[in-house]
Amino acid sequence: MSLIQLKNISLMFGSPPLLNNIDLVVQPKERLCLVGRNGSGKSTLLKVIAGEINADDGQRIIDNDTIIARLEQDPPQTNDITIFDYVAEGLAELGETIKSYFHQTQVVTEDPSEVNLIRLQNLQEQLETQDAWQFEQKIEQTLSQLQLQPDTKLTELSGGWRRKAALARTLVRSPDILLLDEPTNHLDISMIEWLEKSLATYNGAIIFISHDRSFIRRMATRIIDLDRGTLNSYPGNYAAYLDKKQQDLEVEAAQNAEFDKKLAQEEVWIRQGIKARRTRNEGRVRALKKLREQRNQRREVQGNAVVSQSASVRSGKTVFEAKHLSYSIEGKSLVEDFNLTLLRGDKIALIGPNGCGKTTLIKLLLGQIQPDSGSCKQGANLEIAYFDQHRQGLDLEKSVIDVVGDGKRDLTVNGQPRHVISYLQDYLFTPERVNAPVKSLSGGEKNRLMLAKLMLKPSNVLVLDEPTNDLDVETLEMLESLLLNYEGTVLLVSHDREFVDNVADSALFFAGEGEVQEFVGGFTDIEQWYKAKGISVFDVFERKLIKSASSETNAIENSPKPASLNKKPKKLSYKAQRELESLPLEIESLEEKLAELQQAVNQPEFFKQSSDETSKALAQLGEIENTLAAKYARWDELESTLEDQQ
Repeated sequence: MSLIQLKNISLMFGSPPLLNNIDLVVQPKERLCLVGRNGSGKSTLLKVIAGEINADDGQRIIDNDTIIARLEQDPPQTNDITIFDYVAEGLAELGETIKSYFHQTQVVTEDPSEVNLIRLQNLQEQLETQDAWQFEQKIEQTLSQLQLQPDTKLTELSGGWRRKAALARTLVRSPDILLLDEPTNHLDISMIEWLEKSLATYNGAIIFISHDRSFIRRMATRIIDLDRGTLNSYPGNYAAYLDKKQQDLEVEAAQNAEFDKKLAQEEVWIRQGIKARRTRNEGRVRALKKLREQRNQRREVQGNAVVSQSASVRSGKTVFEAKHLSYSIEGKSLVEDFNLTLLRGDKIALIGPNGCGKTTLIKLLLGQIQPDSGSCKQGANLEIAYFDQHRQGLDLEKSVIDVVGDGKRDLTVNGQPRHVISYLQDYLFTPERVNAPVKSLSGGEKNRLMLAKLMLKPSNVLVLDEPTNDLDVETLEMLESLLLNYEGTVLLVSHDREFVDNVADSALFFAGEGEVQEFVGGFTDIEQWYKAKGISVFDVFERKLIKSASSETNAIENSPKPASLNKKPKKLSYKAQRELESLPLEIESLEEKLAELQQAVNQPEFFKQSSDETSKALAQLGEIENTLAAKYARWDELESTLEDQQ
C-alpha cells in the first residue's frame, strides 16, 4: 500500500507553471532522489508533499496517521535556544512536555526541594500518560549519534553544527516519509558517511534532493526528475537514470526537429497568398494556428551555465611556501609543524571534518592570521579570488544585476566589453530574473551569483570554500571543467567526494591533533591508502584508531606523512578518464607519422642525403617508436584499471 499519492498536481507562480499535472506514488521503504535544475521547483514539490503548500489543482492522497518530516535546505537561523529544546520542538506538544521535564531535572539537581521534586513527579506522570519516554530517549540517542551537546545553544554553533541540529530535529520523529532538502550541505565527509549508513537502514520512505553525486549513487533506489514542470520516474540507480535521461532528451530533440520542419513548411505555404484562404484550405489554416500554439507552449531545455575565468598575469612559480607552521586555538592544535610548497598550477583539496582547521590553514597561507611558530611566504604577482561558503560577499537587499555590475551596466570580461545582462545569462539568469533581490534567490542561484561575481575578477589563485553547495549537477560539471583548464593555482575546500576526485591532483588530509598529511590524488586515493592498511578513513576523522591493534596499525599512526600513494588507485580519476578517451587518437596520429617516416627511410634515395639529414630522420623515427610504445603501455594500464573498477 502506498504512503502518499499525488495526482495531476499543478502549481503556478507566474508563467509557465512550476508544477504541471504531475503524478507521484511513494511506496514504503523507497529512497527517491528528486533531481532537476536550480529553480525547477524541487523544494516547492517537497513542501507540497509535506502539506505545507496547497497545490492550485490536483489531489494529494495520504492517510491521516502518516507522519511526514522535512529537513529544510538552509540551516536554522541562530537563536537563543538549547539544542535539546530545538530538537524537542519537532515533536510539537509532546516536545513541550519533554522540554519541561529535561529542564526540571536540571533544577532538581541544583535544588532538590519538595516543590521541585513534586513538579518533576508531575511531569513524569504526564510523560507516562502520553507514552513519551521513548521519544525522550530517542532525542538523547539522536543527539549522542550526532555528537551534539543538549545544553549548547544554537547561537554558539557554526552553520555545519546547526545543520546537524536540524537533522536531529527531523530524525527524532521517526517519520513514515522523510523529506531531505540537500541533507549533505554543511556536513563533513564523516557525517555524510554516518548519514548514508543511517538512511540505508531507515524503515520509512525517503525523498531527498541532492547534488552530491556520490551520495545519490549510494542512496537512491529510484530517481524522479523534475524538468520544465513535468515529473518523470526512472527506476534503478543514478547511472541508469543518466543513460535513460540522455536517450529521452535525444528523442525529444528529434521530435522537436520534425515538428519545427513541418511548421516551417506550413509557414511557407501560408505566405503563398490567396490560395491559402480558399474554402478548401480553411482546415489547413486552422491546423497551422494549432501548430503555432503548440510551438509557443514548448518549454525548451535549459542551457548549461557558461563558467569562464577572466585572464590574469601569471604568478611566480612558487605560490605558497610554508615551513614548520604551527597554530593552535585555546590549547587545541590545528596545524603542527606543517611544511608545504605549492607551485603554480597545483590544484589541491583540503579534506577533513568540520572544525579541524581547513579554513584556518587557508588564512595562514593568505597571511590573514599569523602562525604561533614557523613561517609562510607568498609568491610574486598573486591575484587571489576567494569564494566564501557563507556568501558574505552578497548583499541580500541588492538586485542580482547590481551585485555583479555594482551599479554599472557595462562590464569588461577578458578584455572584451559585455553588457551585465548578457554576462549574467551565461550563469542562467534570465533578463526577467536579473532585477530580483538576492534574498529571493534559491541556494543554488545564490551560489551561481557568487561564481559570476568571483569569475569576473582576474585571478591566478582561486580559493574555493564549499563552492558546490546547492549547485545543480550540470553547473557542477561546468565548474569542474573550468577548474581543470584553469592555468592558475586552486585551493579547494569541499566535502563533495566526487567533485574533489575529479578536480584535485593532490590533497591535504587533516588527520587530527594538528597532523596534516599530503597525498597525491583526491578523497578516493586517501580512502584506498588507509583501507590498504586496515584502517577506515572515517575512524581517522574521529580519532578512533585502536591503540591495541597490530603493530602495523600503530606504525601507521607514527609513520612519516605520506607524500604519495604507491598503490595504484582502483578508480580512474576524471583526468585519467579523459586521457583514456584521447589515447586512441594520439596513437593513431603517431602510427601515421611512423608509417610516413618508415616509407621515407625505405626509399633508395634516402641514404644519398647528407649524414645530418639521415641522422635527424632516424632519430625522429626512434623517438616516435618509443613514444608509441609508451602510449600503448599507458593505454593497457588505464584499460586494466577500468576493468578492475567495473
